[in-house]
Amino acid sequence: MFKEKYAIGKDLRSKTHRSEQAMWKPSRSRPSVKQMIELSNYDRLPDLIPVRHFRMSGSPFVFYRATASIMARDLSSTPSSGITIQTCGDCHLMNFGGFATPERHIVMDINDFDETLPGPWEWDVKRLAASFALAGREKNLGKNNTDEVVMELIRGYQNALNEFANMSFLDLWYLKFDLEEIAREQKNGEVKERLQKTLAKGRKQTHDKVFYKMTSDNMGKFSITEVPPLILHPFNLEESMEMIRMFFEQYKGTMQPDRRLLFDQYTITDVALKVVGVGSVGTRCYIALMLNDNQEPLFLQVKEARQSVLEPYTKPSDYQHHGERIVQGQRLMQSASDIFLGWTTGPTGRHFYVRQLRDDE
Repeated sequence: MFKEKYAIGKDLRSKTHRSEQAMWKPSRSRPSVKQMIELSNYDRLPDLIPVRHFRMSGSPFVFYRATASIMARDLSSTPSSGITIQTCGDCHLMNFGGFATPERHIVMDINDFDETLPGPWEWDVKRLAASFALAGREKNLGKNNTDEVVMELIRGYQNALNEFANMSFLDLWYLKFDLEEIAREQKNGEVKERLQKTLAKGRKQTHDKVFYKMTSDNMGKFSITEVPPLILHPFNLEESMEMIRMFFEQYKGTMQPDRRLLFDQYTITDVALKVVGVGSVGTRCYIALMLNDNQEPLFLQVKEARQSVLEPYTKPSDYQHHGERIVQGQRLMQSASDIFLGWTTGPTGRHFYVRQLRDDE
């Protein structure tokens, strides 16, 4: 089986030489970077566009994180072997992280799927490699060290592919990168200590901690604390409650039946707009505070789902709802997904997906 796959891959080299992958020149018709940024600002909240631009100006690496649409355009003109996979669509190093599985293990995996879509496998690898190169420059590692980091990344990718090619489909499906196990087996003392500190910090990122950090108690009535312009209440909760209930009822219908039962134990207490990340600034992202009868909190993030930046350069998504596209892509790619993943549609027809705000991240 491995030999057959290897032979197929080797045959593809004759059609798309590896050396061609390093070549890229901007076409004469390529819009300016300014024009492409302005295009990516379309339909974002106008008051938050300056916040987005300010965050993007932090460094070349931060700018890179916010401009997946520009790189998607540039990658679309590069050679491809013709092998299509479910891509992340925005595969940079900051979109990997640790989080808790439903079984409460801390695993390492991709954690952002806003742009996920079937596409050439090369695109994710190139974007990931470029992110390590930019991060190395930002950390002043020097050219030689940065180049070695990128090469080590690619060697690791190649070794993993060789290993996966000899595994059964079921073993691959169940494969997880358990951070606690990795920390235990780590031989480098410094790396081991960093992993253990990261794990200890992640275990503290509970809903209870977020609750006390982000809410205010007004005579027994809890609400999300405003931090303008990053966290604010864009509408009157009482006047909008019926609309909010319908919004979440539709979301509940996309969950598995056992998880709907769990969700029903909680009541919507407050909803606020919250600015997140760099590339997402200006899109409609909300946090919902929910409490059960024991006043135990559940925080959900409700994030606008827009067209994938890859879609203009690939075939259209199989899903008419971009929230469903994101959720189904995440379930397909991620080793263990959030039990509260789902999607819904806003009152004006905008698409959203829903997940836990933090779960031991």
